[in-house]
Amino acid sequence: MKRIEILAPCGGFESVVAAVRSGADAVYLGAKELSARAGAENFSFEEIEEAVKYCHIRGVLVYLTVNTVVFDSELEKAAALITAAAKAGVDALIIQNLGLASLAKKIAPELPLHASTQLSIHSPGGAKLLWEAGFKRVVLARELSREEIKEIAESCPIEIEVFVHGALCMSVSGQCWFSAVIGSRSGNRGRCAQTCRLPFNIGKSKYALSLKDNSIIEYIRELESIGVTSAKIEGRLKRPEYVSCAVRACVQSRDNGFVDEKTKAQLEDVFSRTGFTDGYYTSKRGYEMFGYRRKDDVISATDKLLNEIRNSYKDELKRVDIKAEFSAAAGKCAELTVSDGELTVSLKSEKMCEKAERVPLDEERARRQLVKTGATPYNISELKITLDGEAAMPASEINRLRREALDSLSEKRAKKRLYTINKIELPETGSHTARKKLRYARFNSTKIGEGFKELDLCFIPVTSELSEVKRLISEGFNIGAEIPRALFSREEKLKKQLAELKKAGITDALCNNLGAVYLARELGLKIHGGFGLNFTNTLDLKRAEKMNFEDVELSMELTLKAADKLGADIPRGLMSFGYIPVMLTRNCPNKSAKIKCSDCKGRGKMQDRLGKSFIFYCDNYATEILNTVLLEAINEVEGSKNLELSFYRFSVENSVENVEKLPDFISQSLNSSQKTSGLLKRGVL
Repeated sequence: MKRIEILAPCGGFESVVAAVRSGADAVYLGAKELSARAGAENFSFEEIEEAVKYCHIRGVLVYLTVNTVVFDSELEKAAALITAAAKAGVDALIIQNLGLASLAKKIAPELPLHASTQLSIHSPGGAKLLWEAGFKRVVLARELSREEIKEIAESCPIEIEVFVHGALCMSVSGQCWFSAVIGSRSGNRGRCAQTCRLPFNIGKSKYALSLKDNSIIEYIRELESIGVTSAKIEGRLKRPEYVSCAVRACVQSRDNGFVDEKTKAQLEDVFSRTGFTDGYYTSKRGYEMFGYRRKDDVISATDKLLNEIRNSYKDELKRVDIKAEFSAAAGKCAELTVSDGELTVSLKSEKMCEKAERVPLDEERARRQLVKTGATPYNISELKITLDGEAAMPASEINRLRREALDSLSEKRAKKRLYTINKIELPETGSHTARKKLRYARFNSTKIGEGFKELDLCFIPVTSELSEVKRLISEGFNIGAEIPRALFSREEKLKKQLAELKKAGITDALCNNLGAVYLARELGLKIHGGFGLNFTNTLDLKRAEKMNFEDVELSMELTLKAADKLGADIPRGLMSFGYIPVMLTRNCPNKSAKIKCSDCKGRGKMQDRLGKSFIFYCDNYATEILNTVLLEAINEVEGSKNLELSFYRFSVENSVENVEKLPDFISQSLNSSQKTSGLLKRGVL
């Protein structure tokens, strides 16, 4: 069994050094742009190249993150970044969206792709779809249990990467618009304002959206045994000392089966939020998972502690074993050959060895000089020495030969990984004209008023009673099925329910996750892409076309102007009515106040520090948190020249069952006093 990779976060070059010298097998870092940690120091193109050289000499892999949603105006930057990454010889790109993956495949077809956790993959179907799409690895959602990770790992050949330590967002990654909606700082673009760390009150609970940091380091060997390829540490915004300590803990757990007490204490002191949690991995979700950054947590990272950690990685780690052969004979040039098993360097002395007048060079003295690898990452694990017993050679010459041989080996190891790089033309944008105008709506139940018969599609939950579905179809409603955004542990169950709905006459499925797309495709249903897929550019839409989507609901982070300018042929649209879902969470905010599932009836409410109330509801698998103000942009979306689709989203409105005429409903909505146009005008950073 191949040992699990320890993957470290690096926000700057100092963290690269800390990670490598502490034993990381791979590092991941971001460029100055298009990185999901825009607040980190990050790397210029030249610095990426230097980091790759430094790491490759030491046998460490480098993955570059391009893990944000990308707008059409940024595609040129994205292409330049992918090209620079390929030229630098990075070992893989970590990518968030499928459109950008298509671009990378055209520019550098041999450059491996890893699917970012921002793609929200948490089911076997999602992993399978990415494998088919050409991804080598998938970074799974953080919310998965041991059993769920194992099921995904066994489902297809794609490599599995799992977060083992670091901050836990309350929301499933890629499914949070809280920071964007509140202040236009998009978490999907690396500019999260950490809204969830602010006070949100439920009863006596003051931090209903703040979780402790995740730590499942003690389970690394178990992860390895169930098929996980890489153990990932979160923290590109964290200091190098944190990176070093987390890496050492992971290496100890993997290599020794435990983490020593000193390292455990250092890890908690260097950064934590009231301790750590393993609640998702062990399926113990609840009150114990919640925590926030207290004063005690901050002051525990003392100068003494940080200096102690820095001292642990001040010297090179002898992490590269090499074999060496040395020979010296009178009247001949001495020769030294070093090899790392793949690359070999042979050098000869500048002068021939003279015959010793008194004491010839012996094996002990030659060995003593040759094994001094000094400030290099090399350890001579095997050394063969051949001497004639007559040759004389000064120690300085042996040292010079050793230094030059190791330098030459480093030069060879630093050589870039070569990829074929193609020049490409970016897709034409602004070339789409809407054809037939359509109105879709999604509902939380089958209680739908007569007026909605006018809609082109009414999506109801896939979990709806079959008799109710048949009733709606018989009454003349155009019914489709919405597959939940959260598929945790229920893919097979949902597949059976979808099959039953298909027998009843349903042919359309609304899909907000790639796992849902896979399910719908398996059953031969028409695929309608939802906002949860985060489609933001023309390449995303072209990829949706290739995947035979019927149409697409664009990301809520697009302005109306930007949406209007997207190219491709596929019909597209925007949410025009409803409460924006700002978060999708697996741990319910009610749990922070010790409220039992049996007492909440699937609904809840929390208040922010300004007294605004946020409603949330759950289906026993995940919780959706809604914005406080109604989005109403029907005229704007339906008046657009280039958008075909207008999406109405009904979630907590009970009045929908009483709607008799759609025009009356729209008229009432337009007159609502408490409403917002969302991000359609102001957009996001």
